Amino acid sequence: QVPLVESGGGSVQSGGSLRLSCEVAGSTSGLYCLGFFRQAPGQERERVADIDMDGAADYSLDAEGRFTISLNSAKDTAYLQMDRLKPEDTAMYYCATSSKGYYCYSTHGVTSWGKGTMVTVSS
Repeated sequence: QVPLVESGGGSVQSGGSLRLSCEVAGSTSGLYCLGFFRQAPGQERERVADIDMDGAADYSLDAEGRFTISLNSAKDTAYLQMDRLKPEDTAMYYCATSSKGYYCYSTHGVTSWGKGTMVTVSS
């Protein structure tokens, strides 16, 4: 288990932007990727975006074109820039990582989770 700390959540109006951060509060040795998932009330946790330690990114269909994930040069912090937010994006957003392999696209492959940060988008 690697401690992950999210920040940057908040409330915005539809069409607005937010930037989430995910910091690895420990060693990144053995980690393959970082990712963001979200979970709305009554819904399953779903992948939003993930990035491997070489910077290759992948997105859910809903996030493609609106969200951008990036990695800092130290490779210990990932950022999720979220633009053109919609009320349907309202959820708790969780940071995730995997020490099993490049599995940050699946809840089954994640080995550590952050505690989450809330994003609320009003219409």
